[in-house]
Amino acid sequence: MSGSVSGDDRDDAPPSMARSGLLRDLPVTERGLRTRAALIAAARRVFERSGYLDTRLIDITKAAKCSAGTFYTYFASKEEIFAAVLELAQEDMMHPGMPHVAAEDDPAAIIAASNRAYFEAYKRNAKLMGLLEQVASIDPEFRVLRQQRADAFIRRNARSIANLQQRGLADPDLDPLLASSALSGMISRLAFGYFVTGGGTTGGATESVEAIINTATRLWVNALRIAPAADAAPRFSTGQRLKPAS
Repeated sequence: MSGSVSGDDRDDAPPSMARSGLLRDLPVTERGLRTRAALIAAARRVFERSGYLDTRLIDITKAAKCSAGTFYTYFASKEEIFAAVLELAQEDMMHPGMPHVAAEDDPAAIIAASNRAYFEAYKRNAKLMGLLEQVASIDPEFRVLRQQRADAFIRRNARSIANLQQRGLADPDLDPLLASSALSGMISRLAFGYFVTGGGTTGGATESVEAIINTATRLWVNALRIAPAADAAPRFSTGQRLKPAS
């Protein structure tokens, strides 16, 4: 799931991956909030270390240095605390912030900034991203929630691509939604391969995050045929169609 090429667009927030029915009201005391936060942090460490299926509640309470009774004060099950882990982590995982880039100045710079924020957040949360793949493979309801969130980002990127087309800055013959789906999928699987499975090597040498960002951005910009920053004028007039390369 790639970040939006239009930048920070929180008026159209993607749906949560945490099941609302599993989320309880927050504690009313500071001590309760601290204890709950410690349990969630411990649960995340254990989930990432052991995987979802092999994680036991006793492992979480041991990591949090609390009793089973304390755990059940805040959570009824492993499913509940996993939902709480997701609720806390998903904004950084799936919608990282990025520096403001003026939309009218340079679309390529917006794409670069968005990709940078996405890849850096993915790297920070690589273990959890791998865990999400595991849970999606065994839990149909979670798989649907995860896909709905991915689809929301694809639609957002499609609107950004359509906007670039309307401004004469991107290939007008592309279907915005299909292009967004292809490019967003490329970004998310690239991140998974490099940061989760460790498959990001070339000739035995691991690529730098900077190289990944630059390559992904260049592919995205080239795919949309976006003009370089020096070419500020629209490249495509209304109704113009690209001719095949000779």
